Amino acid sequence: MIIVALAGRRIDAPNAQKPSFPLENTEKVRRCITEVFTKHQVSTLVCSAACGADLLALEVAGDLGLRRRIVLPFERDRFREISVIDRPGNWGALFDRIYSEVEAAGDLVILHKSDQDEAAFLAANQGIFEEARLLAHSTANKQKTAENSFEDKILAVIVWDGKPRGEGAADMTAEFMHEARRQGFPVAEILTL
Repeated sequence: MIIVALAGRRIDAPNAQKPSFPLENTEKVRRCITEVFTKHQVSTLVCSAACGADLLALEVAGDLGLRRRIVLPFERDRFREISVIDRPGNWGALFDRIYSEVEAAGDLVILHKSDQDEAAFLAANQGIFEEARLLAHSTANKQKTAENSFEDKILAVIVWDGKPRGEGAADMTAEFMHEARRQGFPVAEILTL
């Protein structure tokens, strides 16, 4: 079974100059996420919980009965304020429901980083990979399989518009993809446009 480490674009702000994930594309992206999870026989999803790619993937994983682990850079209320409800769509209710379900299952990881520092989101990216490795290692130990290393059980999924943001713009999704490749994980891309 495959563990997915996922990151992706948030829904575009109302005043976005260049669209990267328009709200009207959510159903298309949801279908693509479902296809990837089904094709790769995913057992577990590890991601954050921002509006857009993260919450869509978490919802799909829940619908498919997959294990879900959420990694947040800092505490729930502040994350919800600046990464969930600040964009169009009814993301707050979805976040609240999924957060409660994942917390009840014991699969919530909060890194307690500063919400005033962009490095918190890079730490969340690293946390996602670390949690995916831990879960893959624990699964490999339970199954006592030696044919593949546990890293072979991790697939990085990037949900984005297919290109990094412009010069000087922070792009946590592109950073996530670069880190996945640096660590040698296979990468699947799902396009939001």
